[in-house]
Amino acid sequence: MKNTVPGQIDLLALDNQFCFALYSASLAMTKTYKPLLDKIGLTYPQYLVMMVLWEHDGILVKNIGEALFLDSGTLTPLLKRMEAAELLTRNRDEIDERQVRIHLTKQGKLLKKAAKEIPLQIMCASGQTKETLINLKTQLSQVRNDLTESNLS
Repeated sequence: MKNTVPGQIDLLALDNQFCFALYSASLAMTKTYKPLLDKIGLTYPQYLVMMVLWEHDGILVKNIGEALFLDSGTLTPLLKRMEAAELLTRNRDEIDERQVRIHLTKQGKLLKKAAKEIPLQIMCASGQTKETLINLKTQLSQVRNDLTESNLS
């Protein structure tokens, strides 16, 4: 038996939840990335860090955290594992020793070439056009920003 008046949407039905559609799409996306990233020896969070570093090598840990919306408690163990895998180095900043600066190693830089085709493979797997994915990314970024700025968070 439905909990709605005829013509009204059941706001608590799972299939009507934007958050569940987003969550399940995220799970599907991560699952699709897994075999591609396994081939180059990265987890999805490590891949995200590498993308930030391939774009901005030598940045501070706090800047990586800001780019990925991760706190230092999540990011630090991840960076330590990546350092142990010889993908990056962590060093105290010369100007402010309280800050840690991250640099790619030669191995980390070379990994970019191995990852080059992954975005195209993901786009093909999604069955969406480049334009559709760009528009969806823009909309999702706006939803994220609005939620971050809301009084509820």
